[in-house]
Amino acid sequence: MDFLQNHIEALVFCSTSPIKEKDLQACLSEMFEADVPMEDIETALEEIGKKYEGDNFSFSLNHSGGGYQFLTKPAYQASIGIMLKQQSKRRLSTSALETLSIIAYKQPVTKSDVESIRGVSCDYAVQKLLEKSLIEIKGKADAIGRPLLYGTSDSFMEYFGINSLKELPTPKDFAEAGDNVIGEESDEN
Repeated sequence: MDFLQNHIEALVFCSTSPIKEKDLQACLSEMFEADVPMEDIETALEEIGKKYEGDNFSFSLNHSGGGYQFLTKPAYQASIGIMLKQQSKRRLSTSALETLSIIAYKQPVTKSDVESIRGVSCDYAVQKLLEKSLIEIKGKADAIGRPLLYGTSDSFMEYFGINSLKELPTPKDFAEAGDNVIGEESDEN
């Protein structure tokens, strides 16, 4: 039973959302090339639940959303909150977002093309976007000096929750009256 329990534990751990018993059964049946009784899965889930109930673990097995997933225990909320706060400080800067949006819409594009659109150097922003794997080098341009061409990566799609570049907003989505006005309107005439 430990063998089955270990496989179920691994599947629950790797699942990005609560995994249902029937999905566990389908996966295990395919892997073992034999039917895995639902009773065995339920028993294994109960044992896994008991295993993580104690204070030796910072997480537990929870049944929610019609499935099972590992969640951290409430006692660790403060430390997790601090970590999430620190991670949020690592968000993209305005210049990185501007650079990324130009690359997303104009790709494949050279750094000098991005700089001509933005009007400023974007070396640092491009470097940060490469480090975060939001963009990648797509090749070299045929222009003099063969500059690198940049485009978005699969991580870009994950980061923004899209499946295709076609899901990016179109310029007409931004073209409401007043959107392109810089500063505040003055009452003085």
